[in-house]
Amino acid sequence: MNTRELLIKATDFLAGMGITPQSQEQQEFLDVIFDALLFIESTGQTYVFEDYRKHLVSDDPPRVVASFNTREEADSWLSELPDPPSSAYILVADQYHHLIYIRDKNHRRLFPHPVLEYYLGTRMREGLPPPKASFATRGEAEAWLQGQTSPPRQAVIQISGESYLAVYHPNINHRSIYPFSIAARVEAPEG
Repeated sequence: MNTRELLIKATDFLAGMGITPQSQEQQEFLDVIFDALLFIESTGQTYVFEDYRKHLVSDDPPRVVASFNTREEADSWLSELPDPPSSAYILVADQYHHLIYIRDKNHRRLFPHPVLEYYLGTRMREGLPPPKASFATRGEAEAWLQGQTSPPRQAVIQISGESYLAVYHPNINHRSIYPFSIAARVEAPEG
């Protein structure tokens, strides 16, 4: 079933549940759910939503919405954007930053965020696969990644004997190489 059909069936499912809200607050919760489903369809976000759902079940690094070479470029983009996302990750010099926008106050802010370090830590805890390729220098690795016509979403590689994660961010057509040496220590979940 495609995403458009799934959204229609989800809306029908909710409507057919015959839920009678016990309070105004519960009615508002139901309205928000219906509105969110209708928003996805009516604003042409069906495929974006489909990609988002695929990303949720993937083992890919955290999703980013933009990439910039410098902080100045990112700040300029954010200040000129008429309607920024309320919250999202962006890359600045291939480092994850969290974007926060509060519309009522026109507050726009970027700050470094350790989400990638935790992601890499989890990958290390789970065990890394054998490297897909090995390189003597980072330049060789970057040339290899940029030269891929169909880049892997992610691949463990080695540069001078150290493990790295080569990543393709398809929604922004950006390629990055992250050293596992920056990984945060992540404990196994209890239970």
